[in-house]
Parts: sequence; structure tokens; C-alpha cells
Amino acid sequence: MKNILCIVFFSFLFSSNTLAQAYLFPNYEIKQAMDFYHFNRSEMERFAEVLPEKQIDGSPYLNEEFIEGSIFTTSKNLYVSIPLRYNIFNDQIEFYSNEGRAYAITVPEIIEKVVIGEYHLEYIPYQQAKKIRRGFFTIVVEGNATLYKRQIIIFEEEKKAAAFKDPQPPRFIGKPDKFYIRTGLDAAKPINKTKDLLKFFPDKNDTISNFIKNNKVKSNDENSLADLIRFCNSL
Repeated sequence: MKNILCIVFFSFLFSSNTLAQAYLFPNYEIKQAMDFYHFNRSEMERFAEVLPEKQIDGSPYLNEEFIEGSIFTTSKNLYVSIPLRYNIFNDQIEFYSNEGRAYAITVPEIIEKVVIGEYHLEYIPYQQAKKIRRGFFTIVVEGNATLYKRQIIIFEEEKKAAAFKDPQPPRFIGKPDKFYIRTGLDAAKPINKTKDLLKFFPDKNDTISNFIKNNKVKSNDENSLADLIRFCNSL
């Protein structure tokens, strides 16, 4: 009897979650992890098996372990309850299949948004120097103006022993996060210095300039930038 009650309870919980998701995201068709795995089998060219990193110090991941998450696709499908992680170095979303293997989505253009635990990432165009590229960004503040964070990890080759220096194994090294602002459908633009913030709101320069000064906003400080963007979106 207890087993039957447990099955009924979890079935009710599963149905409730699905209904809640359908209510929250009415424009998306809600699908489960198994649907994604079946899609995976039929679209293998979109995925590449992830090989384990061996004898490399550090980590290329935002989240080392796979965390249950969701994938929003450009075709308006919402796949839920998929074990996911984000490889910062490769700028790829990886998923753990029901076959016990890790795969990377190699054609991210199918992705609109990814939720991995507390992290919300979008695949968007962004400006780098004079070129427009696309990549995954973590959402910090969402609104008319959206503040994004771009995590950066580099790979450093192995260094052999030298005079007065010990050998060093290959390693992944985290660099300071880079912040971007995006308005509308334009490419996200980097914030290199505090004055860059005024370019996004030319009709409110005086108000925003005062806020920056009074609140000591810095271009590399996530919390103060988040406060500023919330303030700008409220104007």
C-alpha cells in the first residue's frame, strides 16, 4: 500500500511540475529528458562526446558536477530535468545522457536559454573588438537593458623544469569576469570603463551619471553594476 501511495504521490508531483511549467512558459512545448535523448539520437551531428580531462590542474567548468536543468530551444521546445553543466573554456553546454556518457552540444544555435541550477545562460550575439560573435552569457539582471556576465578560463600549457623553477603541469586558469549590456536585439556590448555605461542611456546621462558617482559604481563590480541596471530599468 505504501508503495502505491509513493507512486501516486510522485506521479502527482511530476504532473504538477509539468503543469506549472506549462503555465509559466505558455509559448513552449514542455518535453522531458527522455525526449531530449531521443532527439540526441536522431541529430548526432549536433553533439560530440566529451572526453575526460586528465592530469590538468584546475577546471574548465562553471559547475563541475552535472546539475538538473532545462534547455529552451529556438524551435520553442522546453526540455526539462536534464543533467547539465557549462564548459566555460569551450563555451559549450554539456549534458549527461541516459547511456551514462557526457556530450557537448556543438551547434548552440538551437539554444535560446539554459537554466542550470541557479545559473541562467543565454546564447547571444556580442561585440568583441570590431567583430560580432556569439556565445553563452550568464544573466545578472534582466530587463529593457540586460546585464550579462561572461566568464573566462584560459588553458596554460605544461612548463618543463628550468633554472630555479619547478615543472608545472598543464592547467586551466580563471580570469576576471567581463560584463556586457544588451538592449533590444542589438549585440551585447562590453563595459570596459564606467563612462561606457552612459552610452547605453544617452537621454538619461545626468541622472545615471549622478547614480554612478553617488553609489561608486565600478565597471568590474557585479553588485554595483546590477544596482545601476535595475535603477536604469526603473526610469
